[in-house]
Amino acid sequence: MPTQAQAQAMPGRGVMIGYFAMVLGMFMAILDIQIVSSSLSEIQAGLSASADEISWVQTSYLIAEVIMIPFSGYLSRLLSTRVVFVASAFSFTLASIGCAFSNSLESMIIMRALQGFLGGAMIPTIFATVYLIFPRQRLASATVVIGLVATLAPTIGPTLGGYLTQLMSWHWLFLINVVPGAIVCLLVWNFMDIDKPDYRLLKGFDYLGLAAMAVFLGSLEYVIEEGPRHDWLSDAAIRNFAMACVIGGLLFFWRTLTHANPVVDLKAFRNRNFATGCLFSLTIGVGLYGLVYLLPLYLARVRGLNSLQIGEIMFITGAAQFLLAPVAGMLARKFDPRPVLAFGFTLLAASTWSMTRLTADWQFDELLLPQIMRGAALMFCIVPINVIALGTLPPHELKNASGLYNLTRNLGGAFGLAAINTAMIERTALHWNRLVDWINPGRWEVQQYIDNTGAQLAERLQGDDMILAAKLLGSKVQQQASVMAFADCFFLLTLLFAAAAIAVAFAKRPMPPPGDAAGGGH
Repeated sequence: MPTQAQAQAMPGRGVMIGYFAMVLGMFMAILDIQIVSSSLSEIQAGLSASADEISWVQTSYLIAEVIMIPFSGYLSRLLSTRVVFVASAFSFTLASIGCAFSNSLESMIIMRALQGFLGGAMIPTIFATVYLIFPRQRLASATVVIGLVATLAPTIGPTLGGYLTQLMSWHWLFLINVVPGAIVCLLVWNFMDIDKPDYRLLKGFDYLGLAAMAVFLGSLEYVIEEGPRHDWLSDAAIRNFAMACVIGGLLFFWRTLTHANPVVDLKAFRNRNFATGCLFSLTIGVGLYGLVYLLPLYLARVRGLNSLQIGEIMFITGAAQFLLAPVAGMLARKFDPRPVLAFGFTLLAASTWSMTRLTADWQFDELLLPQIMRGAALMFCIVPINVIALGTLPPHELKNASGLYNLTRNLGGAFGLAAINTAMIERTALHWNRLVDWINPGRWEVQQYIDNTGAQLAERLQGDDMILAAKLLGSKVQQQASVMAFADCFFLLTLLFAAAAIAVAFAKRPMPPPGDAAGGGH
């Protein structure tokens, strides 16, 4: 562990090289959550899988990753930062090669699970490392980099995935990790020897607690991911996993609170700023992953765009994040992070509020300003949240707390996607039923539309003009019902972000942790 005098000085060139290599590793791990989302149909065809089965290419990765993230803090203390990160990056790269050469759905699911589990340690490890190697006065600038990566990677993931699939093949979604993975392993191993392993932690290792955590988090992720597709508890598998989640959760919390050497230490939640920061992280997870999912879904389902066209539109958000990252870092460094965070959530709420006026005709021009606002808002949120959550913890709690902090963001994304999918299903059905009441063939306006449209269609197509017109009218009603459901989802997100902006007032101003009075790092 660095001494206080070491931490108050800027890291040397070697450590900075290792730090940026770790940033690249984290980028790979987060990117692979979303990179397959725009290319699932191509992977489905390549593996001869059904539409329901192919979703497991994403679900298996998420379930495995969410188990590793909180466990990574324990491993980092046991084996050291360097060993854990390099082992994670190396195994992630090997699993990526396995994914690329998978020739069946079963082998792909296994490789994706290994990829998520083994690579999951990279994300929280670098969050803790930043607070271990940088002096306090440089933390805001350092967290801008990892904050930018944490928000930018999910945003450009579908774009990059669609581009690689169309230019080459879906196998390159995974092969793209090989060269960066090798570089990350080499640089981190040579330049990131910042702490020593503590093998004493092996004494009394809580195997039961680890198993309970795996059951709890794995079952929770499964229920959240698959629930909207299978009508939640009406499905037997969802009910069984929900029961396993409850039992595993009770056992996990009991072991964590009573065991002398728990796999995950929850003591960090005694720190009010950390607990508050985790709630904000949960919220930003909803916004980050929910909006990356919702807008492309609208562009594909309503506008009929392909993955590359969608990526070109989504690129605006990434560009705004990249350009405004230095501004967010400067504000977080010079001012109390709470007003910056409140502004970020307010801007995010304004962005989603502007999307509530969505129509079936919106294109690049209408989406430009909301996307710029969203990109800026994410940067004005993520950097202050990092400072609030992790900036006041003592060094010995950072590794474990970083895993819990990153877990909340991932769970926020999972909860957000489940809520969005459920709302889309329910609200589309509601709006469909309401609109159907207005297209009764007995109404004069409806009859006029059918007559006029049917006559126009009959001139170009063979078939009953009335049936053709009715089908066209039905498709228009379905489209409008979907658009109204999308607008409802954006409205619900607006309420969430507005509430988060108000809740910032209840957070305490971050102060240096005990023993840091000199203003240095940890």
